[in-house]
Amino acid sequence: MNPLHLAARNGPYVLVAGLAAGLLLPALAEPMRAALPPLVALLLFLTVLRIEPSLLLGSLVDLRQVANTVIAFQLVLPLIVVTIGMIGGWTGTPVFLSLLIMAATPSISGSANMCLMMGHPAEHAMRLMVIGTAVLPLTVFPIFVLMPELGDFQSVLIAVLRLFLTIAGATVAAVLFRLAFLRNPSQTSLKNLEGLATITLAVFVIGLMPSVTATALVDPGLAAFWVGFACLANFGAQLVMFFLTRNRAAAEKATALSIVAGNRNVAIFLIALPPEVTAPLLVFIGAYQIPMYLTPIVMRRFYQASGRLG
Repeated sequence: MNPLHLAARNGPYVLVAGLAAGLLLPALAEPMRAALPPLVALLLFLTVLRIEPSLLLGSLVDLRQVANTVIAFQLVLPLIVVTIGMIGGWTGTPVFLSLLIMAATPSISGSANMCLMMGHPAEHAMRLMVIGTAVLPLTVFPIFVLMPELGDFQSVLIAVLRLFLTIAGATVAAVLFRLAFLRNPSQTSLKNLEGLATITLAVFVIGLMPSVTATALVDPGLAAFWVGFACLANFGAQLVMFFLTRNRAAAEKATALSIVAGNRNVAIFLIALPPEVTAPLLVFIGAYQIPMYLTPIVMRRFYQASGRLG
């Protein structure tokens, strides 16, 4: 009856419970906002702590492949979105801007944790997240040149550097802690860490959902549109990447690529974009959490089938 073990065994449903709490109890969001940055660092720390350091570092030999993936995800794809938007004359619409910030941002910090929930190693997703965040100032630069209405590049640069320092600090701290105190962790210890990471993810989402609830109370149809659009963008990207890679890459890499393709850190631009740009995007950013937190349930069959085939 260890609550951490229960959370580990029922991870996808714990995430859904956190999502429901964020939607139904918006009053919890205000006190949660100040805790969001520490929760990000804690989640990263717990995720890396569960990974054998030699696997994490030794697998960096495929750095070129990871770099190519990041360039495709964060530079080529958003440039395609910008081109289509300019041709169609949609560059000022909230739907276009939502797709653009989704395409331009790196993986969410919880992608590695989601891979673990699917029964796959987390190292590849972890590298995609760290490297994607590290090069974000470079990949996002052409986007800001082409789309000046997105805001001040310097502000985005500061936000990206802050996030990268958080990731790097949490990663180094976890590796050092593992080497010093958890060289040979038991299955019980690993389950405790998995359960704590799952609970952290569930608590984190509470602070991101009030915009969806507020919109649903005023205009249910608009809220339903944004939730549907977010699900289509997220799950659609995952499915496309899954079918493209399932027979061309090892199961753990195909799973990581698919999860990262659909689950991006869209909230990173909240502190950088001007208020007139972010105002219509707040509902999308909140709605985007719904498919993100439903990924372990909705996509589990695909990713576990990939593992069996691999």
